[in-house]
Amino acid sequence: MADRHELSQPRPLPNPGWGPLAALPGNPLMWVLILSEIVVFAAFFGLFAWLRAGEREVFDASQQLLDPVTGGLNTMVLLTSGLFAALAVQAISQGRIRRCRQWLGAAFALGVVFCVVKVMEYADKLGQGLAPETNTFFTFYYLLTGFHFAHVLFGLGLIALVVWRISHDNVETAAAFWHMVDLIWILLYPIIYLLR
Repeated sequence: MADRHELSQPRPLPNPGWGPLAALPGNPLMWVLILSEIVVFAAFFGLFAWLRAGEREVFDASQQLLDPVTGGLNTMVLLTSGLFAALAVQAISQGRIRRCRQWLGAAFALGVVFCVVKVMEYADKLGQGLAPETNTFFTFYYLLTGFHFAHVLFGLGLIALVVWRISHDNVETAAAFWHMVDLIWILLYPIIYLLR
C-alpha cells in the first residue's frame, strides 16, 4: 500500500517558487524571456496590421516584390531545425549525450542555413533598391524579419553554448527558446509574405 501512495505523489518541481513557470521544461527565466518576446512580437504584428489597413495598396504592391518560395524554404529549414532540437531533448532524456549533441549540431547547421538564405534575400532586396526607408511595408519587413534574425543568432549562440556545457536542463532551455524562434517565424512568414 505504501508503494501505491508514493506513486500517487506528484514529482517535485525542478524550480519551486516560480509558480506556474516551475512546471515548464528548462530554466524559468528563459520562459520569462520567451513570454516577453512573444508580447513584443505580438505588438509589432498588431502595428503592422493597423498600418496595412491604412496603406493597403502600398503593402500589397510591396508584398508582390517578395519571394514567397524563399520564405517557404526558410520555413521548412527552421521547422526541421526545431524538430532536431526536440530530438535532442528526447536524446538527453534517455541519457544519450552523443546523440543529443548530434541533434543539436544538426539544428545549429539548419539555423545557419536559415541565416544564409535570409542574408541572400536581404542582399537581393537591397540590390533592387528596396531599403527600410522605401515605404512603410519595407520598414516593417526589415524590422520584423531583422528582429527575428537577431533571435535566430541568439538561439545559435545558445545552442553552441549548450553543446559545450551539456545538461538536461540546458538542452531543454535552449530547445524552448529555439521553438519560440520557430513559432514567431510560423506567424511572421504568412503575415509578411502571403496574406493579402
